[in-house]
Amino acid sequence: MTLLESFYEYLSKEKKYSEHTLIAYKDDLSSFSHYLMTNFDRKNIEYSNFQELRSWIAELSGNKISNKSINRKLTSLRTFFRFCLKIKAIKASPMQELKSLRTPKNLNTPFSVDEMKKVLDALVVKDFETARQKLIIELLYATGMRRAELIELKENDLDCENLLVKVKGKRNKERIIPIHNRIIESLKIYLAYKTELGSHNDYLLVTRKDTKVYPGLIYKSVKDIFSHLTTKSKTSPHVLRHSFATHLLNNGSDLNAVKELLGHESLSSTEIYTHNSIEQLKKSYGKNHPRNAK
Repeated sequence: MTLLESFYEYLSKEKKYSEHTLIAYKDDLSSFSHYLMTNFDRKNIEYSNFQELRSWIAELSGNKISNKSINRKLTSLRTFFRFCLKIKAIKASPMQELKSLRTPKNLNTPFSVDEMKKVLDALVVKDFETARQKLIIELLYATGMRRAELIELKENDLDCENLLVKVKGKRNKERIIPIHNRIIESLKIYLAYKTELGSHNDYLLVTRKDTKVYPGLIYKSVKDIFSHLTTKSKTSPHVLRHSFATHLLNNGSDLNAVKELLGHESLSSTEIYTHNSIEQLKKSYGKNHPRNAK
């Protein structure tokens, strides 16, 4: 087993990373490995040095790769070199002096409550695909789960009697999220179409070929309807997660409760959503405070 194979096994079995995350790590390390071989004739990436890393970053920047994407690749490399240190394959990491690139702290603008109502009202079920699209959008907005978590959802993860859904998040950490009756209604309609297809797949969301849905299909399901009914430039599944958190906070939900629902490990990850809530408070204050009246 090569060092890279050992590393991927470590990520899968010990760190419990998802298949989607593993693919991202493999792509990042493969990209760096190809660069080293092409430019420095180096076959083993564990022996790369600081200068080679800097050179790679410069090339990525020159190819108009965003700082955010470059930082993600650097995270993959940091994890790899930490693993190399752990098993004593190297004595020092070339990442030691390397800092992440600066990125703007932008938060995707959430959909408004009115936009969500407009979209949900427009979701008319005509066939299997539209029933699946409606369930995808309703689940994402009602639970705030990540796209990868939705893909991994199985039928028995939904407790229709108690209105709960069990979600497996990062590091395989499970959490329970409440759902509402409308989800159950959409679920029953979708499952009827799924049964009609002759599906035997345990995964909740499937294709017509009875295979588990993939990230691109979820993205398209969201974008196809939102791009026609909202003015937002970004209409990804992740914006629905932002909307879920923002709308809860705007309606008085406790920050810690939202943290648990989102599956965040630290409160600081959840606090980014308070920006939108503060903006909402400012508007309300400006409009309604007696001393601010014109």
